[in-house]
Amino acid sequence: MTEEPAHDPEVLQLAAKVFDLARAGETDTLAAYVDAGVPPNLTNDKGDTLVMLAAYHGHADAVRALLERGAEADRVNDRGQTPLAGAVFKGELEVVRALVAGGADPSAGTPNAIDTARMFARDDMLTLFGQR
Repeated sequence: MTEEPAHDPEVLQLAAKVFDLARAGETDTLAAYVDAGVPPNLTNDKGDTLVMLAAYHGHADAVRALLERGAEADRVNDRGQTPLAGAVFKGELEVVRALVAGGADPSAGTPNAIDTARMFARDDMLTLFGQR
């Protein structure tokens, strides 16, 4: 009897490595793993996608690479947060631009990116969202 893939220690180790690549912004290696078959919308135990982790940690190139490979720009985590709202919260303008160019909806999620930008007085991002 074989283990289910989701509980296979090697699969879990690979997933942990790929999440670390997203956090670190290792764009080329991350893209290679996705190109080799890692799902672009892989989520961790909190519902964070690779895009969420790359966005939150300020890696615009990694975000673009994942979006180009089919990752969803607006996929919410278990707390209802989107990558765009996370990038706004962190003040990552280049990531915000990458997500918007990739189709992210500023009104998606809770709190959404527009409300987050208002809360933190990120006027440059509000302008980008057409909210000024």
